[in-house]
Amino acid sequence: MEIDKVIRESDDRRLRTKYNNAIYVIRRAFALYSIEELAFSFNGGKDSTVLLHLLRAAYFLHQAEQGHSNGDIADCELSFPIRTIYFESTSAFPEINSFTYEIASTYSVQLEIIRLDFKSGLEALLKANPIRAIFLGVRIGDPTAIGQEQFSPSSPGWPAFMRVNPILDWSYRDVWAFLLTCKVRYCSLYDQGYTSIGSIHDTVPNATLCIKKSDNSKEKFRPAYQLPDGRLERAGRAKKCSPPVCSRFPAVSNGLKSVDEREKGMLTASVVAVGDEILFGAIEDQLGPTLCRKLCSIGLALSQIAVVRNDIDVVADEVERRKSANDLVFIYGGVGPLHSDVTVAGVAKAFGVRTAPDEEFEEYLRHIIGDKGTGDRNEMAQLPEGITELLHHEKMPVPLIKCMNVIILTSTNVAELEREWDCLIELTRSSGLLTLAEPFVSKCLGTTLSDVETAQPLSKLSIEFPDLYIGCYRESRQGPLVIHFEGKDQARVEAAAEALKKKFHAGAFYDIN
Repeated sequence: MEIDKVIRESDDRRLRTKYNNAIYVIRRAFALYSIEELAFSFNGGKDSTVLLHLLRAAYFLHQAEQGHSNGDIADCELSFPIRTIYFESTSAFPEINSFTYEIASTYSVQLEIIRLDFKSGLEALLKANPIRAIFLGVRIGDPTAIGQEQFSPSSPGWPAFMRVNPILDWSYRDVWAFLLTCKVRYCSLYDQGYTSIGSIHDTVPNATLCIKKSDNSKEKFRPAYQLPDGRLERAGRAKKCSPPVCSRFPAVSNGLKSVDEREKGMLTASVVAVGDEILFGAIEDQLGPTLCRKLCSIGLALSQIAVVRNDIDVVADEVERRKSANDLVFIYGGVGPLHSDVTVAGVAKAFGVRTAPDEEFEEYLRHIIGDKGTGDRNEMAQLPEGITELLHHEKMPVPLIKCMNVIILTSTNVAELEREWDCLIELTRSSGLLTLAEPFVSKCLGTTLSDVETAQPLSKLSIEFPDLYIGCYRESRQGPLVIHFEGKDQARVEAAAEALKKKFHAGAFYDIN
């Protein structure tokens, strides 16, 4: 068959791998179900067009193996016995309808037109036919793809059937690589700038593909396969914007409370370091203290910093606790291709999602490491499915990874952390990524007084100034006692320091810069 021959002779190793994996899934379905028990849901879009040709190729290979084909039959002459269903809608683009009927005629597809909603149509179809499994052109990144595998039973409340998803792990790039390599027809709308086609009510050409003109002539668009970023595939669909992280809590100006900060509107954050080497004492963590200072500088109250093992379950448990108790969680360490790099998988498990290939992130990695990776899939490009947002900045070689209110840092030293932090703040100021509060202000006093002499006055002072953090420490046993005041109101901090001085003789305390 021509398509199988073209793909196998292609220089695109990734496409060959995707093709082989999809063919394997289809042929597995052929082994599990009879042809009469299988159906194919076709909608005229690019994904189902790819799947149509994959099904035809897989059926040809299946027949050849059974000795029913001599291998020389032309593509258009190959019969296609799988029942194909098409949900016709009054809100569909005319071009989609026309393309569907033309394809059915060209490839002798047994097209069954259903003019009901998807659920009702499936109920009627399964009631009238012995169908047990349906091939779907679902890909990771689609709204319905979350939680699905290549073989996934239908969801509760739906008619019972097996969903078969041969191209689940295909990216936008993979789809177009297949269509262009095989030179098969696709709906003409894709040549007019449409990258993801829904109904006529919620779909417009992708603005990323718009050709800018100096005059006021009608807008023109480049074809869909020229979209530079596959993550923008659905940019032509109507969508709602989500508020920035932390926006549900207003910034405060009166400092740290001695009660629950979140209940009083204080923005809180936690820091999680992942690394057995830290726990073993093999290295000293320098990122944690630096990050703590950075967080205080933007007014976030740090509730905890934790160091955990390189273990997916341990990371997941810690992130799950922290993400629900804080506005933001910053996690670093354990990011990379090594067996001990489990942070991304742990974050995914904390949110109850799986990891899935991210086309855009993989492109960044490809520019950095080239073909040095092993295997056909770059494991570093597997990100939490459905919750990942990549934070781009020109000064970063790869984007930061944000999963809801968890930000994964890739820094391995303080210099890299400084660069990532500066980029994060610039992104915040330009796009409102985070909500910045008033920074904390502090003051330190030193004294040679003993702990016993200062204990009771400091206890009373804490009651007098409940909006401030008042702590004490010594850098050495014989060194001076340092009293640390922290809050968001400079006047309150100064007032607390003066109140402490008045409780003792003149000169008992001195300022520490």
